[in-house]
Amino acid sequence: MTLIGLLSQPAYFVTTCLLLGLAVGSFLNVVIHRLPQMLERQWRAQSAEMSGQPQSQEEPLSLSRPRSRCPKCGHKIPAWENIPIVSWLALRGRCSACQTPISVRYPLVEAATGLLSAYAGWHFGFTLAAAGALLFIWAMMALTFIDFDTQLLPDDITLPLLWTGLAINLGGTFSDLQSAVVGAIAGYLTLWAVYWGFKLATGKEGMGYGDFKLLAAIGAWLGWQMLPLTILLSSAVGAVVGITLIIVARRGREVPIPFGPYLAAAGVLAMFWGQALTRAYLQLL
Repeated sequence: MTLIGLLSQPAYFVTTCLLLGLAVGSFLNVVIHRLPQMLERQWRAQSAEMSGQPQSQEEPLSLSRPRSRCPKCGHKIPAWENIPIVSWLALRGRCSACQTPISVRYPLVEAATGLLSAYAGWHFGFTLAAAGALLFIWAMMALTFIDFDTQLLPDDITLPLLWTGLAINLGGTFSDLQSAVVGAIAGYLTLWAVYWGFKLATGKEGMGYGDFKLLAAIGAWLGWQMLPLTILLSSAVGAVVGITLIIVARRGREVPIPFGPYLAAAGVLAMFWGQALTRAYLQLL
């Protein structure tokens, strides 16, 4: 049996998506950790160049170099310590050299990426839609945790995601092209209008421009029809989480809460169950 014939069988394809998702989840941990640092270095270099100051000499940093290592002792992580989930469990969540605890978030990101990837394979089957869903999920995972950590939604991810959404809908994979273009425009302008309305009313900035671009990307992938549901879901989840943090964690109301993770989660929900959720909501009305 050929490779394509093998992958066309649901069990094999779902398993492949699971394993691929676990591997990509491990890479996403690197992206989440390093991409903000790389952008910060670029901004510092640009600032130094514009002001005529000498640029600092730092160790080169990219998504592939230097090799992953313990931030505490500098121990370089060999391949056997970098197996998704398994290595963290085998090491009992600690560096093998200095026994510094390794955050449980690393295996959680790997597990979530693997499971969502497997579900995408089962939901869409061996189709172009499955490949698109995997890219969409992986981008949303990276954006979610980068925004949690830094309150940034990098253009390096949001803009390629937007253009990829339009490209994949040239053939109507998730939406017709006209709806995708309108979705990109409406997604951006909707939050842009909210931003300026809030700023004019309060004098404060309620969200960042990255949120506009993320919703535009979701609109490009799913079409304008999914935008109301995405906004409703993200607002509801964001409100619940925000109130919980204020009550349980005693987080001050003035402490900003990133909106990107809730948009990303709502986008994934809309991709899988958007039409069913919309029908159920309309029936309630």
